[in-house]
Amino acid sequence: MKNVRAFRGLALTGVAALGLIAMTPAMAESDFVTGNGAIAANAAVDFEINVPRFIRFQVGSNGATQDLVSFDVPAATMGDDADIAATSNGTLAVSLLGNVGDISLDATTTGPLSNGPDTLSWAEILATSDDAALDVPAIVDGATGAAETITANVGNSVVNRSADWTFAYSNTDIIGAGTYTGSVTFTASNP
Repeated sequence: MKNVRAFRGLALTGVAALGLIAMTPAMAESDFVTGNGAIAANAAVDFEINVPRFIRFQVGSNGATQDLVSFDVPAATMGDDADIAATSNGTLAVSLLGNVGDISLDATTTGPLSNGPDTLSWAEILATSDDAALDVPAIVDGATGAAETITANVGNSVVNRSADWTFAYSNTDIIGAGTYTGSVTFTASNP
């Protein structure tokens, strides 16, 4: 019985000692030098800066606004293969900023553009960038297209790029009347 109490006493003393060690404040390094002539004492301090990983990606308007790119096709030139410029938001400002190294950029749709009974392939939407280093990824019907790799351009890990993406309607076919709608989700990612 005495051994059990002695063991408990030692255990409690050990726990208390560990608690005191944990509460001991951190001290800066110190150096004490004596001697004749030139002397120097050195004290080193370690620093640590924790930087979170992030990607900031914007296509078009700031905030939660989802821009509408709109085209009006003249009946007289329908299907003549002459590209048609957008009547609104034909050029969207794009910016990509991240500190995670190269960034993968892709585009996803849930299907072709549709007016209800009729559809129009995303292949009819032409997309160009004024900066090949921030190119528009492939837009395909009902899937995620091939990704573009946006390479770091500041040091080894930071992407800081901007471009203007311009959209046009290629107008290659005569299609049914109506308003064709669809949405593209552009995604910037890094594993």
